[in-house]
Order: sequence, then structure tokens, then C-alpha cells
Amino acid sequence: MERVCVIGAGSSGIAACQVLAARGIPYDCYETGSEVGGNWRYLNDNGMSSAYRSLHINTSRQIMEYACFPMADDYPVYPSHFQIARYFDAFVDHFGLRPSITFRTEVTRVVQAPDHAWRVTVRQAGTQDFRERTYGAVLVATGHHWKPRLPRPPLPGAGRFTGRQTHSHHYRVPDPFAGRRVLVVGIGNSACDIAVETSRVSRRTFLAMRRGAHILPKYLFGIPTDHLTGSVLARAPLAVQDRGLQLLLRLSRGRLSDYGLPTPRHRVLGAHPTVSDDLLSRLGHGDITVKPGPERLEVDRVVFTDGTSEEIDDIVYCTGYDISFPFLGGELADPAENAVSLYHRVVSPDHPGLYFIGLVQPLGAIMPLAEAQSHWVADLLDGRGALPGPAEMRAEARAYRAALAHRYVASTRHTIQVDARSYLRELRDERRRAGARVREPAGRRPRAR
Repeated sequence: MERVCVIGAGSSGIAACQVLAARGIPYDCYETGSEVGGNWRYLNDNGMSSAYRSLHINTSRQIMEYACFPMADDYPVYPSHFQIARYFDAFVDHFGLRPSITFRTEVTRVVQAPDHAWRVTVRQAGTQDFRERTYGAVLVATGHHWKPRLPRPPLPGAGRFTGRQTHSHHYRVPDPFAGRRVLVVGIGNSACDIAVETSRVSRRTFLAMRRGAHILPKYLFGIPTDHLTGSVLARAPLAVQDRGLQLLLRLSRGRLSDYGLPTPRHRVLGAHPTVSDDLLSRLGHGDITVKPGPERLEVDRVVFTDGTSEEIDDIVYCTGYDISFPFLGGELADPAENAVSLYHRVVSPDHPGLYFIGLVQPLGAIMPLAEAQSHWVADLLDGRGALPGPAEMRAEARAYRAALAHRYVASTRHTIQVDARSYLRELRDERRRAGARVREPAGRRPRAR
């Protein structure tokens, strides 16, 4: 069996390593940093982590954990990034994966040879020692939250503004914003967390957004909100799910307009969820002021689309990320506007042996999805499964994009969106279609300690 290359040892890469090792498929994994964990490793020396000091997961541990290795029972429902990083260390050590990961090694180039073999060029960090190796397949698991996406085009006047401008990717602690006038741009999870944190130390904090968003709490009536994915409601038609969740939110926190937020024009399930237990209370206390989207910047002020303006010292853009694969040529992957055409979000239709693990933005958590994707790829690698022809795979990718456009708000944030529950079912169905025997996880598995 030909050797496989796994690029990245974050949450998706180590899931792929575990599955490949369990199936006896030889592989090498390359990681730019010194440790596993990717985005969840605070101050990761690979330079790609966007974790801030106070970060906790927004999905409960029961939803986030790998099927083959549940989190420890004494973990809180919503662990911190420090605990998640320890969980990943325990996962790697339990399955003996660490020797197969080459740390401090960057993949600089991946090309497909005429014989369909994959030539991978790697470089040890801090050196110009480039080495090329040949593999039968490549699994890209580099994530999609590492290349900051700033407003395009830049806001008029951005070059004249004398205050500080940064992206949420570089935010770590609120201390540098003490006593300053802060503008946070966005209404996603990072925007809410950063606005809440800076409001505790800043002179003033403003939260600006182009459109409204539904704010979900981490608990609804004492139950972790994402546990609703296993309830009767989650098995109802989408319209019923949406109405039911809207009713629960209205009963639990009232109207968003009562807090000064714009009323969302989309359904609750028509956008990636924004989860925050603290934002509404900070708004209610007057510690955060809501503004519409910024229109232009002046020397020391920001002018908003409603014509109002405010003196601002710091702008934090929480405007998402660009999907990027700097080691792949445009002929292999060209994620223009974050759109990547892949069969079931994993397989490149036109380049046999090129797979993407964890390149999804789920209503749920990535880890169990990356685990399931890896099992499917392992089927393809060891001959238990087979793919349809390129035309059929491209047609499926087009149908997926059409479904996204129908369901979600038009945004680069939603180009790789999936519903975790239905996507797992989709992967199981595809594996069974190809003839693979699919077994559901059963019984208690070894837990992290």
C-alpha cells in the first residue's frame, strides 16, 4: 500500500492520523509548529492559532469529542482551549501517534506527477533545507481559521486613520485596550467575545455590524443548547426546527431589539450561529454600544452608515478568514471567495488522491466530522470504497453550492457550511453506497485523563 501524506496536526490532522494508523495505512504527518492542536493551541508557534486567552468552546464537549476517545468525565461542559489542547495531547499519546508526526516542518509545495503520484516538498523550520518525497495520496488538514480576511476593498480613509487597526486573529488579551475607545466590527462569535472582554477595561466599546444575527445562549432552560441536535426537534423538517428554536429563544431572552441589536432578517438556521451568554447582559448594562456598519474612517473617527460618527482609538476587525492552501497550485485548488468544489466536501473530483479533512464550517463541531471523513478516505485508500466518475462528483458539488445559496445568508462565511447531524448521515450513506461496512461507535471508549 502506498504511503500517505497528512498535512497539519491540528484537530483534523490528528483524527486522520488515528484512523490511518488503526487501518494499517502507512503515512507521514507534517506540522509547522512544535505541538499538536492547531488553532486550539494558545500561542502556537506555528503562527496560525487565533485562540485568545479566555477562549472556551461554543459546542459542548459531548458534541465536540472524537467518537473513539471521549473527553474525561470531569471536564466541564464547555472546556477552555487549555483543556482542549490537553485532550488532543492525550488523544495523540493514547494512540501512539506522536512518532509519526514530524514537527517544525512546513509543507511548501505539493504537485501531482504524470503517473498520479504526489510529490511533496517540505522544509524544516528556520532552515532552507528543502526535501521532496513521493506519496500515493495527500490529506490536507490545515484548517481554515488562520489567514485573516480584512474588509475588501479597505474602508475609505483606512490609510489616514491614526488609531490601531487589527484583526481578531491577533487578539489575545484585553489589556492593551484599557482606557481606550474600541470599535469591534462583526457579529460572529469572536466579535461578541472580544466586545464583551474589551468592554470591561475600555473607555468605551462599540460593536458594529452590517446585519443582525440571532444570539444563542450556551444553555437553554438549563440544557446545553447544542444538545437540541439530538432531540425530537432536530429530526423535524428544517422549517419546523427553525420555528421551534425561534420560539425557545424568544421565551428565554426576549426580542433582540430590546437590547439595541438590529432584528435579523434571516431565519435562525439561515446563518452560522453566534453563541454568547454575556453579550446581551453587557448591552443591557450599557457597557457596549451597537452601531451599524462602518462607512469610512477619518483621522481619529469612524463614520457609520447611518451618518453618525465616533472617536475611536482601536478597530478590531472580526471579519472572518480566507481559505488558502499556499502549497497547492491554482490548478489543484483555487478557493476564490472561499468556494472550494469538492465531492462531499472532501474529494477533489479532478485530482485522484487529493483529499481535504476538516474543510467544513459545521452547525456542530468539526472533530467528529473530521473523524468520519477520515474513515471514508481510509475506505478509498485501502480499496473498501470507490468513487463515482468526475462528472458525477462535480454535479454533487454544484448541488451542494445551490443548496447553500438557498438556505444561508449570502456570505463567504457560509461557503463550506454543513449541518453536523445530516452531514454525518451523508458520509455514512456514501460509504455504504460504495460497499464499505460501516459500524457505529458502540460501548464506552477509553477516555482522556
